[in-house]
Amino acid sequence: MSLLKRLEQMEKNKEKEIKENKSAEQNREVTVPFPNIQKDKEPEEKRSRDPQIELKSRIHQKLIEQLGQDDTGEEAREKLAEKIPGLVKEILEKENVQLSLGEKDKFINEIINESLGFGPIQPLLDDEEISEIMVNGPEQVYVEKNGKLELSGVKFRDDNHIKHVIEKIVTPLGRRIDESSPMVDARLPDGSRVNCVIEPLALDGPTITIRKFSRDPLTIDDLIDNNSLTLEMAAFLEAAVQCRLNIIVSGGTGSGKTTTLNVLSSFIPSKERIVTIEDAAELQLQQEHVIRLESRPPNIEGKGAITLRDLVRNSLRMRPDRIVVGEVRSGEALDMLQAMNTGHDGSITTGHANSPRDMISRLETMVLMAGMDLPVRAIREQISSAVDIIVHQMRMRDGSRKITHITEVQGMEGEIVILQDLFLFEQSGIDEDGNVRGSFQSTGIRPRFMSRLEAQGVDIPVRVFAPQE
Repeated sequence: MSLLKRLEQMEKNKEKEIKENKSAEQNREVTVPFPNIQKDKEPEEKRSRDPQIELKSRIHQKLIEQLGQDDTGEEAREKLAEKIPGLVKEILEKENVQLSLGEKDKFINEIINESLGFGPIQPLLDDEEISEIMVNGPEQVYVEKNGKLELSGVKFRDDNHIKHVIEKIVTPLGRRIDESSPMVDARLPDGSRVNCVIEPLALDGPTITIRKFSRDPLTIDDLIDNNSLTLEMAAFLEAAVQCRLNIIVSGGTGSGKTTTLNVLSSFIPSKERIVTIEDAAELQLQQEHVIRLESRPPNIEGKGAITLRDLVRNSLRMRPDRIVVGEVRSGEALDMLQAMNTGHDGSITTGHANSPRDMISRLETMVLMAGMDLPVRAIREQISSAVDIIVHQMRMRDGSRKITHITEVQGMEGEIVILQDLFLFEQSGIDEDGNVRGSFQSTGIRPRFMSRLEAQGVDIPVRVFAPQE
């Protein structure tokens, strides 16, 4: 219902209320509610709980007792998965539990997920159509499918059950989560990004947010097929990466920056040595000569932290041909700019921003966060000299992701960093199904660095920059 219709409906309801109040005052009668009606209990009755919780807990405990002496290393996972169905059936017979064949198979799968996987969310992790999983509490698990959020039917037993899954995620990585450190960033074995928050910060109970990544990394052809960019834009970006231009991918949360970074990195020649630096390793580079570095949080004594800035500085001593930083958030931006300005061309990173112009302002702020008392003009000169291209990505209203700007950083004019849009996505409206309508356009302007591309033998056809009629 539109806002205007809602206003009209509110006016009608008000008139109706006034009439009812007048008639009620004239014929006021005291009515006693029925004592056997208890409305407060309705939500509790509607709340669906798993009737087999206690049985699952007993079986899980017996499985631990029977399998505890076996080899539970990585090599034994398949053997355990083969043993569990027989053991569960044996225990069900001893417990004299009657289940249909379908219920028994579902029950066994749930026990396997609890024992060897990540509990109730394991089927969601296995579903390739799901891109994000958001656990808000024991009875509220949302998923994102095709860019749209929907409530799943998955439920946990209680808050402790969620904490148990969190521990299974973070413990193998050597990370911890407790009252003294109630937030943690982690990753799953397949590279999916995980964020967990527990009480006292999470007021309604533990939360888990998982950003899944495709088992088969998306390629530039996938982005073109998904209408995230055009073939002309893709050809231009491929040439920019191969000719060692410095690129920043900007955008909001969930806009697809990491996916685009993965695709851009696929254009890096296989002979080059690449050093990747991330908070939680999630990049999926396909080249052979890749060194992956990951930051480390402080230990329980508050010592031993290794920040992104430490890793960026250290990477300069590792003879990198390319430096790829998963995301710059603070002082590491200064070291990244200095690396770009001191011979490490072809570096790529991402950053949060609402537009290419905002990305410049964000970089200024992040450089100041490094604690260096630099004049703003000096920072802007560093940025304009280091960054060649800003690729801005957005998550549209219909859930699709599109590269809305490919912008050249042309240098300084006075105190201002000059930006020039080369390609744009122009939205024209929304269709009947709620999908975004629009088209990709070239601004018709050739970038200033074309001479650098031509000097390296890269000839981009003029029609790539020709504006569409």
